[in-house]
Amino acid sequence: MSVRVVLADDQPLVRSALQMVIADAPDLELVGEAGTGAEAVRLAQSLHPDVVVMDIRMPGMDGIEATRLIGAGSGTARVLVLTTFNDDDYVYGALRAGASGFLLKDMALDDILTAIRVVAAGDALIAPSITRRLIEEFAERPAPAPRRHDLAGVTAREREVLALIARGMSNAEIAADLVISVATVKTYVTRLLAKLDARDRVQLVIIAYQAGLQEG
Repeated sequence: MSVRVVLADDQPLVRSALQMVIADAPDLELVGEAGTGAEAVRLAQSLHPDVVVMDIRMPGMDGIEATRLIGAGSGTARVLVLTTFNDDDYVYGALRAGASGFLLKDMALDDILTAIRVVAAGDALIAPSITRRLIEEFAERPAPAPRRHDLAGVTAREREVLALIARGMSNAEIAADLVISVATVKTYVTRLLAKLDARDRVQLVIIAYQAGLQEG
């Protein structure tokens, strides 16, 4: 089945460019376009897409609030933020709102299509330049006080998997590092999502940092 996509951007030229590349991808289907955050929320509710590609700055409701409302709804749409603004406030705001990915518009179109597929599959993706900055910021912070995420109930093996997720490794890379199958890694990830009440891998990364696993 094709991945159903909604594009939300107030710039028609941006939507046209993405529309053309999506049309050429046999596994992707563009089902709607929105020029505002409010329109994006309505389309997510009525069209039930798999992924909403969301701009940040739009008239009226911005992309962060639209992302929050989509995540709070009863649908299963996942949000991939695509913006020109490489700003920490936007990054953190989008992730807190429940975005499953954060990319910059200067990325290659093929990379954006790959990101849509990754997010649709239940994974998460953040632009490499942003990931490096987030890691650097965490590294510069003093040791955190104990957080509510103490990983109670998480096994030693699950902690290993969580630590590797925090390093940005894919399921295949984790499998190779731990010498286990990809299917087994997926099982561990599913268990971690349930035990830690996390929506996706982005939230698992945040929890891992709060627990200090990145220091291992």
